[in-house]
Amino acid sequence: MTGDEPVADGAVGDDIEYGIDEQPPLGESIVLGIQHYLTMVGANIAVPLILASAMGMTDYPGVTARFIGTFFVVSGIATLAQTTFGNRYPIVQGAPFSMLAPALAIVGVVTAGGVSGGSGWEAALLQLQGAIIVAAVVEVAMGYFGLVGKLRRFLSPVVIAPTIALIGLSLFSAPQITTPDQSWWLLGLTLGLILLFSQYLDVKHRAFRLYPVILALVIAWVVAAALSVAGVIGGSHPGFVDLEQVADTRLLLPIYPFQWGVPQVTTAFVVGMFAGVLASIVESIGDYYAVANITGSGAPSGKRINHGIGMEGLMNVFAGVMGTGGSTSYSENIGAIGLTGVASRYVVQIGAVVMLFVGFIGYFGQLIATIPDPIVGGLFIAMFGQIVAVGVSNLRHVDLDSSRNTFVIGFALFVGLAIPAYMGNFESTLAFREAVGLEATVDSLVGTSGSSAIWIEAAAQAVVDTVFIIGSTGMAVGGLAALVLDNTIPGSREERGLAEWDRITEDETDFDSFWDRWVRTEAGTED
Repeated sequence: MTGDEPVADGAVGDDIEYGIDEQPPLGESIVLGIQHYLTMVGANIAVPLILASAMGMTDYPGVTARFIGTFFVVSGIATLAQTTFGNRYPIVQGAPFSMLAPALAIVGVVTAGGVSGGSGWEAALLQLQGAIIVAAVVEVAMGYFGLVGKLRRFLSPVVIAPTIALIGLSLFSAPQITTPDQSWWLLGLTLGLILLFSQYLDVKHRAFRLYPVILALVIAWVVAAALSVAGVIGGSHPGFVDLEQVADTRLLLPIYPFQWGVPQVTTAFVVGMFAGVLASIVESIGDYYAVANITGSGAPSGKRINHGIGMEGLMNVFAGVMGTGGSTSYSENIGAIGLTGVASRYVVQIGAVVMLFVGFIGYFGQLIATIPDPIVGGLFIAMFGQIVAVGVSNLRHVDLDSSRNTFVIGFALFVGLAIPAYMGNFESTLAFREAVGLEATVDSLVGTSGSSAIWIEAAAQAVVDTVFIIGSTGMAVGGLAALVLDNTIPGSREERGLAEWDRITEDETDFDSFWDRWVRTEAGTED
């Protein structure tokens, strides 16, 4: 960004301590960068642990530690790539929940012996890698050929507001928050400290304004660890900190491309994974608008969106090569920007470099894994509550006296919560196929034999799996519902907020891609 972009709302940017292009001192940037990453460690560890458990990898602690470390290495490289060569927004990249549903479906089929080549965790992971790589190649094409950016003209604040809000609302039922054996005092301590530092003491000392998350997390973790060592809370308590597991790993982890073997490609798995990629794209576009809004910048141009999605596709290919569950923009650190006022791209890049190196250190992954779920739950409430507010703030551009607008917004929010709640009744795409009677329906239509029956069944499975995956993603359901209704129900541009948004959206020339900057530098050198 050049600094000359249209400003969405001056009031929004007033609370920003460090803008996108600003560079705090190195020492301060390291701490701030680590803080950005600490807001997403819960999710970036949850995804590999869920996958490892489903594949049966947890029976091999050394392999599991290496698997988790790989996620952090990929996260660091993907974040550096996105902030340098992609959309250049200060957004951390990490393991996507939107691609977790198809990943678990693939693992379930492979471990049940549904494909040739074995049924162990190695076979499941290789099939997962192949599906991610091929699906991500399509995402790269969608981004760099400009297909995604063309959607921007159909996006109004009426669409973006519920989409962003649902990013936060969709995690209100996260197990780190709603588990039956929740340690509410530890969750409350973490949340209370974040509120104390970021909202009450922020004017007392600059450290409280800049470091509320890391201060709250460290204090809460030390309290939980001390009570664990003293025997006040036992191993069955959700707040228990098992320090012994930190020592039960190797110092350095061998992480490299194709470390698990050569990826395998199965067409049905690729189609299912692409549905997860589509959900990830919808979520990422919402993240781009959210970070632009929270930093007081102009809404992202089509060119910036294209480069962002294209780079996410490339990093998904890289994630498949390295052997993880994919990569996408993370909403958690957008919430951290709102709480801390630190939106510096440089800070996020420093944090990415730190994560890249510590991903190779086995002790780091195990130490992060000791953070109890109640502490992560406290972080989630603060982070995602901030994102919900950012989404709702987009409605200041629209006419809320219009019954048309209130219907679209209310409907999108409701179905964005209700449909995923329904899909939650099914453990996987396999269970959803059985519930809709897919196999019986196909058999009754085309019989049980013949090549046509095989292809029709594969196509039907792809459709049903796509419905399940997108239906399980709240922001995808709500965003698509709002997109369709807002562009089909009659309404003026002023009523929908498009006239105001055109004024604050950055021009295509305001965003310089890496290629633009490189060519300009080369031309300047020749002159």
